[in-house]
Amino acid sequence: MIGSLLVANRGEIARRVIRTAKRLGIRTVAVYSEADAGLPFVAEADEAVLLGPANPAQSYRNVEAILSAAKATGAQAIHPGYGFLSENADFARTVVEHGLVWVGPDPAAIDAMGDKINARNLMAAAGVPVAPVMVKAAAGGGGMGMAAAADEAALRVEYDKVRGFAERMFGDGSVLIERYFPRVRHIEVQILGLADGRVVALGERECSVQRRNQKVLEESPSPAVSPQLRARLCAAAVRAGEAVGYRNAGTVECLLDPATGEFFFLEMNTRLQVEHPITESVYGVDLVEEQLRVASGLPPTFDPAALAPQGHAIELRINAEDPKRFLPGPGAISTWVEPAGEGIRVDSGYAAGTTVTPNYDSLMAKLIVSGPDRATAIERARAAVAAFQIAGPKQNLPFFAEVLDNPEFVSGDYDTGIVGRMRA
Repeated sequence: MIGSLLVANRGEIARRVIRTAKRLGIRTVAVYSEADAGLPFVAEADEAVLLGPANPAQSYRNVEAILSAAKATGAQAIHPGYGFLSENADFARTVVEHGLVWVGPDPAAIDAMGDKINARNLMAAAGVPVAPVMVKAAAGGGGMGMAAAADEAALRVEYDKVRGFAERMFGDGSVLIERYFPRVRHIEVQILGLADGRVVALGERECSVQRRNQKVLEESPSPAVSPQLRARLCAAAVRAGEAVGYRNAGTVECLLDPATGEFFFLEMNTRLQVEHPITESVYGVDLVEEQLRVASGLPPTFDPAALAPQGHAIELRINAEDPKRFLPGPGAISTWVEPAGEGIRVDSGYAAGTTVTPNYDSLMAKLIVSGPDRATAIERARAAVAAFQIAGPKQNLPFFAEVLDNPEFVSGDYDTGIVGRMRA
C-alpha cells in the first residue's frame, strides 16, 4: 500500500480522503491556499503546505507548486479529489513522470473521455447506447455551455450562442448536437477499474434533482431503475470502461427516458464523484480505499461477483447559496451544528469560526442519510435537515426541506424538471 499521500484539493473532499488514508496508516499531506488556512482539512493532515494566494491558478491549479510540495514532504502519491486538476490528463502525466503514483485513471483514458464528441464516438463503437439530446459545448462541464432547442430556427440561434460561449469560456468552440428529451432522468453508474484489468460496476445513482443543470440531491438506488434495467445499465457502463482500459474510480452518466425505459450515454467522469458516499452506503464499500488499493496494485476488499445494493441512501449538497434563487452567499460561519444519529453521515469542509469565501465552489458539506428503505431514508433526511444548524452564510437547507416534502419527489416519479416546477 502507498505509504504517503498528498491530496491536491481542498474542503470536504480533501478532508474525506485524508480520513480514509489515516485509517489505513498512510501519512497525509494537505496543500492549501491562503484563503483556506483555517479550514479543518489543513489541521487534520499530518503535514500541510501553503501553495499560494486564493486564486486557484496560483494555488490548487498550480502544478509546479503542488509537485514542489510533494517533493518537499516526500509524498509517494497524489490524490486529486474532484474538480481543479482531477481530470487534467497533462497533470496526471506530469505526476507519473516525476516518479509519483497517480491515484486516478490512466492519462490516456482521461484524454479519451474528456472530449464529449470523441467520447460518444468511442461509446458507440463499444456498443454503449448513445443518442443526441441538446446543443452542448464539447469542452464544457458543470452544467455550463448547454441549451435546448425546440425547432430548427431555435437550433441555429442556440448553436451560435453555445459556440460563442464555448470559445470565450473554454477556448474551444466545438459543439455537439444531441436529441432533447422533454422528460428525462439523469442516471449514473459507478465503475471501478481494478488492478488486475477487470472493470466492475457498483450500481446506479439517481441525479435528477438539479438546479441550473447541476446536481444538488442524489439517491441510490434510483426509484426508476428495476433490477433488470440495473443489469443493463451496469453492463453498458462496464463496456464503456473496458473500451478505454479504465483503471480506478469513474462514473458513466446516462439519460433515461422514463416513457420508454431507454437510456443513452451522456458522458464519463474520470474521477471520484461528489456523490460517491451514497454508493458507499448501499454497497458497503469505501471507494477512496479502493482507489488507493488500485493505485497500489492491490486487489479490492470486496468480491465483485457478490455486489448488490442494501437499503437506500440520499445525499444533499449543502451549499452556501440562496435557497430560492440559488445565488452564492459566502460569509463567516458563526454557528455550525451537524445532525447525528442512525443512518446519518456528514462530510463537511467547514466548521464554526471558518469562512466560506467567494473564491471557490459554494459546497460546504454533504449530508448523507441512509435507511433500510427509501421511505425511512426520506424520514431521516427530513429530521437531519431540521437538526442541521448553520448561521452566517446563506445556505440551502430550507430548499431541501421543501424537496423532501414535495409529493413528486416522495413518489419517486420525478425527472430533471422537478426543481423548475417547484419554482414555477
